[in-house]
Amino acid sequence: MRDESLLALVGISKNYNAAPLLRDISFDVAAGEIVSVLGPSGTGKTTLLRMIAGLEQADAGRVLFEGKDLQTVPPHAREFGMMFQDLALFPHKNVFENVAFGLRMKNVSTSETRTRVQESLELVGLGQRFAKRDVNTLSGGEQQRVALARTLAPRPRLVMFDEPLGALDRILREELVGELRALLKRLHLTALYVTHDQDEAFAVADRLILLNAGRIQQMGAPIEMYHQPANEFVARFLGLTNLLEIGNWKLEVGNTKTIAETKAGNFSVPFKNGNARFVLLRPRAVERIVDQTERAENVLRGKIIARQWRGGHPQIVVETRAGNFVFEWDGHVEGEREKVFELNADEIQFLKGADE
Repeated sequence: MRDESLLALVGISKNYNAAPLLRDISFDVAAGEIVSVLGPSGTGKTTLLRMIAGLEQADAGRVLFEGKDLQTVPPHAREFGMMFQDLALFPHKNVFENVAFGLRMKNVSTSETRTRVQESLELVGLGQRFAKRDVNTLSGGEQQRVALARTLAPRPRLVMFDEPLGALDRILREELVGELRALLKRLHLTALYVTHDQDEAFAVADRLILLNAGRIQQMGAPIEMYHQPANEFVARFLGLTNLLEIGNWKLEVGNTKTIAETKAGNFSVPFKNGNARFVLLRPRAVERIVDQTERAENVLRGKIIARQWRGGHPQIVVETRAGNFVFEWDGHVEGEREKVFELNADEIQFLKGADE
């Protein structure tokens, strides 16, 4: 646990129907840090939040806040805020009454409640003019802002988000996730943000925790995980799908490199010890497209079967004997005939399997 940790999970495990859901989960969160818990559906992300909130108990392990074990602290006494995907707004209450709900549960005075509701509505970009609006007449984005204002109004010590933008269309989601990060940073709030969407996680978080099958696969800053995925699962989950299974290894005599043999050809990166199972060809791996090459390694042979535009980048789809691969490429493209794609060794990585 880091010295600056505000929240710490130590060896958390949880079973459902005698099957493990979470297994030995340990991580910490510093004050003012936004940490996104990322992973496929059913991997225990929501259960983890519920245990931190005190709504469920772990079978093993501890949840610490400011160094104090929370096991005997009831949910309301933890003073944590939580925002869900379904928002759970009260349809029979107006905006003011929805935002004020948590404050009234804490017996905050009427004048203080009025002040905090107004402040919270201003923070989320709605303002006092929305206070008397019927929540059923609001747009999806406005309802999200009301739910966020309700979460922030009691001034929680920790804010947790469970797929808070999952029900919105992509354009609105991208707009709100940027605003949310800016707001959390401006208020210096500590937050845990659960999502299955890697783009959303990358946009909001200072640090990512990627779960699969109840275990942490990798933790780190978004740019670190994208450029150095720990294994094949992490790469695939982050959209790095140009993967080749390694069939055999050979050591080049008198050299410091090992060579990975795959169905698409041989690949080498200096100083690798041959314990990986996959070759990852990163999106910008193509260095040159030529008719012939003298290289024996780090090349693909195939033909371009499609051009496309994804994520703001022009891409080519290359058909090879080992399958199709997608690369970013904004140079000249000549399809139909087979070509040689020379690859930059710096854009090739060897990865462990997901179960190692």
